[in-house]
Amino acid sequence: MSNPQDASGLNATNTLSAQDLAQSKSANTGANVSFMHRFWRQRQAKIGVILTAIIVLLAFLGPLLLPWATGYTATEFASRPFQPDGLFGTDNLGRDVWSRFLAGGLSLLIYSALATLVGLVIGVALGMAAAYTGGWLDSLIMRANDVLLAVPQLLFALLAVTVLGPQGWVLVTVIGITHAPRIARVARSAALNVINEDYIRAAEMYAVPRGRILTREILPNITGPLAVEAGLRLTYSIGAIASLSFLGLGVQPPAADWGLMINENRIALSLQPAGVLLPVVAIAILTVGTNLIADSIARASANTNAGEK
Repeated sequence: MSNPQDASGLNATNTLSAQDLAQSKSANTGANVSFMHRFWRQRQAKIGVILTAIIVLLAFLGPLLLPWATGYTATEFASRPFQPDGLFGTDNLGRDVWSRFLAGGLSLLIYSALATLVGLVIGVALGMAAAYTGGWLDSLIMRANDVLLAVPQLLFALLAVTVLGPQGWVLVTVIGITHAPRIARVARSAALNVINEDYIRAAEMYAVPRGRILTREILPNITGPLAVEAGLRLTYSIGAIASLSFLGLGVQPPAADWGLMINENRIALSLQPAGVLLPVVAIAILTVGTNLIADSIARASANTNAGEK
């Protein structure tokens, strides 16, 4: 026969657990709302989002507007080279500059985003593993990172692209690998701040698998620093891929690409500047926009953490 006191104690415990769960969910929701509010109330965050959105929309919608909006495709002959025909004239091979500009941003954005994603996956995995495991594995991972960090990023990319060829997957993989050591350092530092928390110890006490602890307990609590680092890496990816295209080791002609456009039309900068200025301005706006977003995320994350403490 059950004891009424035990039953009442069990009910009280269940009630408290339900209340604790509700309070935890409310606190998490409040933190998310607080973060978004802190992010969006910054003037530079609004400016960054607007600038980035303009270039992203232009890059994705531009190829869909050809040829009916300009009258030419990105590779079609329009007139003699460097002539003031059309909206922004023609390029070094007589192709319409405006058409090539509209078609040239998509590859840059896709390659930059994929390279950043590759770097995040590799870097976060290595950084969390080094922080949580420690010992010889930590030393091995971080010393390997130091070796990669000693090699200039663009030099490593130039060497790899020269050997493997200027293909899309090579650009993405190489740039992603060069980002991984820097991301791993950030992930390791952030993970070291949470691995000694009580909820990590409780998970270990209940024999939760290590992979689940890393993905469900540690990773969600280091997303703030990782988001900031992802924004910075995206900015560097844009610059690196545009630089490789400018040097002739990125997107290859006759494909349209903003970095390639700068290289193709620089010989006639004084005669027909639009072929160079359009992609330069677009890349600059995109870089400034992503930098403003990353800086705003850093400030919002820091304020949120300070408020929780």
